[in-house]
Amino acid sequence: IDPISQARMADPPAPFHPTATRRVRTTVRVGVGVLVAVPNRPGHVYAGVRKGSHGSGTLALPGGHLEMYESWEDCAKREVLEEMNLELTDLTFGHVTNDPMRDEEKHYVTIFLMARPRDESVEPKTMEPDKCEGWKAYSWEQLKAFLSMGVGVEEGTPRLFGPLKRLVAEDPEAVLSYIQATKT
Repeated sequence: IDPISQARMADPPAPFHPTATRRVRTTVRVGVGVLVAVPNRPGHVYAGVRKGSHGSGTLALPGGHLEMYESWEDCAKREVLEEMNLELTDLTFGHVTNDPMRDEEKHYVTIFLMARPRDESVEPKTMEPDKCEGWKAYSWEQLKAFLSMGVGVEEGTPRLFGPLKRLVAEDPEAVLSYIQATKT
């Protein structure tokens, strides 16, 4: 091997260099997660097991990527309608987490909003079965219990998706107050 080829192998080019063999996203993306209150289950929010994407097999809130020029609230409404076929009302800010995912070579900042279904008689539907196993109600206490279980579904016990895991670990006062308020 010639010295130039040896040098290239020892010091590979930046991820987006034309000769790079592996592409790594070098930007931080913005995600929006939504704590949707379960009308008939005070103190509970909806979550589902992810499929076919990073974090596959982990329990996550509905949500997704913030699109260019989109407000947080519009993103939350769009994602929940796309994923659950629910329209939202009473959206409020909950918390923000910083979510580096080194194993997946991703990094997100996740904005969590809290909301209620506009029509409380409508049950969520799994609108994207290739991306989610289905929606179930979970209490904050249940989510906290899953915190120590690592990542992925094992023996029927869900593990938390990175941003949800960080949210639960940080136990933010605004989210706790919201969950408590839905119990009444």
